[in-house]
Amino acid sequence: MDDLENLKSWIGRAQIAGDDITPRLVAELNATLDRDAALPAPGSPAPALIHWCLGPQIVPASGIGPDGHPSRGAFLPPIPLPRRMWAGGRLVFHAPLLVGDKVEKHVTIHDLAVKHGRTGPLCFLPIRQEVFSPRGLAVEEYQDIVYRGADSDAAAPAAPPPPLPEPAWSRDMRASPVLLFRYSAVTFNGHRIHYDRAYTTEIEKYPGLLVHGPLQATLLVDFASTIKGTVPARFKFRAVQPLFDDVPFKLCATEQQDGLRLWIETPDRRATMQAEAGW
Repeated sequence: MDDLENLKSWIGRAQIAGDDITPRLVAELNATLDRDAALPAPGSPAPALIHWCLGPQIVPASGIGPDGHPSRGAFLPPIPLPRRMWAGGRLVFHAPLLVGDKVEKHVTIHDLAVKHGRTGPLCFLPIRQEVFSPRGLAVEEYQDIVYRGADSDAAAPAAPPPPLPEPAWSRDMRASPVLLFRYSAVTFNGHRIHYDRAYTTEIEKYPGLLVHGPLQATLLVDFASTIKGTVPARFKFRAVQPLFDDVPFKLCATEQQDGLRLWIETPDRRATMQAEAGW
């Protein structure tokens, strides 16, 4: 990372994107998540985390990089590490978004730092995002984006983690390639690791298609909302290891002092994502 100072010049860059929460978009997200796919009435609450479907970066085909993301160097800095992952985030839900809302997303590059991990150099890019509806601030979020080298064994599990607790609630699931494709489509996410098996296994050397971090987080927020009967006011999550398509997994939750501890668990009792939700 020889040009670190130049990369740091991207800190503070901001952009604003507008979008509409249409009935069709809500129905498409609900259908992707295997919920009621009927067109919702204007003014009804939109699903939590629908803002990840809004205001995506849209570039022509000639502006797409080899991984399927928009080429770096415009809003996002030209970080020379090819692998990109959404490692976690923290959200505060100030007010619900409603079907029919015109929404503005204010996105700012909050920081940039380089560290060395067990798989080689890592570049951390925290991004701040604020989502405004006609009624004011609705969602406040920090995203933790991480870049790593192509030759790192990112699919290898880390050392055995501490044992997971027995969940008070659980739901069995499996991420099919169709689910991953539909979530990529509804979020306009071109990252090839979620739908292009040849690229994923031959170029990035993963054993299968990767389940999106935001999709895992969305499943956990939906699960928490089902348990408590209402959307949480606060949610934070951290990706622990990759989750691949067609591997059975469980959404798990247990009570803690200020809400729920949540995680996604594979059959060998490893967590792929850990989260906390508070009310």
